[in-house]
Amino acid sequence: MAGPERLEIFHNPRCSKSRQALALLEAAGAEHVVVRYLDDPPNAARLTELVKGLGLASPRDLMRRKEAAYRELGLDDESLDDDALIAAMVAHPILIERPIVAKGKAACLGRPPETVAAFLEEIGLSGGQS
Repeated sequence: MAGPERLEIFHNPRCSKSRQALALLEAAGAEHVVVRYLDDPPNAARLTELVKGLGLASPRDLMRRKEAAYRELGLDDESLDDDALIAAMVAHPILIERPIVAKGKAACLGRPPETVAAFLEEIGLSGGQS
């Protein structure tokens, strides 16, 4: 498991944007850990930290709202609190938007993938540093 200051990418290899973000990390020579979040979903505490690190107003902003599970689970109910939304993503990681690149509490959503390059520069890992 990655330590709190290790660079992580929450990755779905079937997603083209996720593959592009991973390629940017590799091209920059940034040491990283690949978290295949569909197989090994983050726990509620880590997801909450990611939502904050991404600067999102609500966990709903990290959800893939077009996923069938979103509708099937009734997650469009605006009365659901943050804990319920986080719990849904832990139980159904397909709901988590991807890719997420994180270092400690800082994070970026790799949509578009170019935001990953800007994030690497922001945290001092551009230019092949690790």
